[in-house]
Amino acid sequence: MQNTITKDRRILIEKKGFSIKNLIVIIAAGWLLSMLIIGFFAPFIAPFDYQEISLTGRLLPPVGMEGADSAHFLGTDDLGRDILSRLVYSIRLSLLVAILGTLICAVVGTTIGFIAAHFRGAVDDFIMMLVDFQASLPFMILALAVIAFFENSIILFIGIMGIYGWERYARFARGLALSAEEQGYAVAVRTFGASPVRIYLHHILPNVGNTLLVNMTLNFPQVIMLETSLSFLGLGIQPPNTSLGNMVGFGRDYILTAWWLTIIPAAAIFLTTLSMSILGDWVRDKLDPALK
Repeated sequence: MQNTITKDRRILIEKKGFSIKNLIVIIAAGWLLSMLIIGFFAPFIAPFDYQEISLTGRLLPPVGMEGADSAHFLGTDDLGRDILSRLVYSIRLSLLVAILGTLICAVVGTTIGFIAAHFRGAVDDFIMMLVDFQASLPFMILALAVIAFFENSIILFIGIMGIYGWERYARFARGLALSAEEQGYAVAVRTFGASPVRIYLHHILPNVGNTLLVNMTLNFPQVIMLETSLSFLGLGIQPPNTSLGNMVGFGRDYILTAWWLTIIPAAAIFLTTLSMSILGDWVRDKLDPALK
């Protein structure tokens, strides 16, 4: 009788735990969806031009604080620019850089991994040597070197984000492609005269896509953090454009007198990366066969 009661309690606790976990995942997905909507409709959501300067309205606090202006819901910065408008456009640009960087990285790394698995031999050894070299090199130093030698631009910055973590995709894709070769279905398709491109795109990639998707969801927050770190240092997104890291960097000199300049974009960064990490863990639990 006691064992039955204990078992029922454990089942009840597990059910509650799953419901709480699902609620957290739903909240995280809702936050990410709202960020995407804000980024896509930024020109229609922003109440002001994010570059509009008003020196007579400098450092106005958010609504609810003493001295606030109801026209500027989140206050203004040191140049009188509306924080809400700048936040909306910062979310748009930061997400654009992170999404494109993650997609480029996934495509480049997966392609290189497939090439290594296909040719093997000396080509495989050379590619894996590059993978080991990239993995041992601090990427921040590499990014700083590239930005120092070339004129910074959004295209260059997205390209830098696009090579962050490619070695992990290459390792995954190579290992999964070799595993697919051993399972025999790729060899069977090859005997029917299918080209290597068709084999990898139509037969191997769909079978390894779940693992690569999980890796993308886990890599996305790291790309956002890298973008915001470089922008915070003044080496990322340059004015007149604005990003979340850019806003945090410009507001650090006023952290004691005008905390909203830094805390508001920093909170957006934290909640976005946290939500993506939660969603990535959920996707991994659902798609990774090793966890089932």
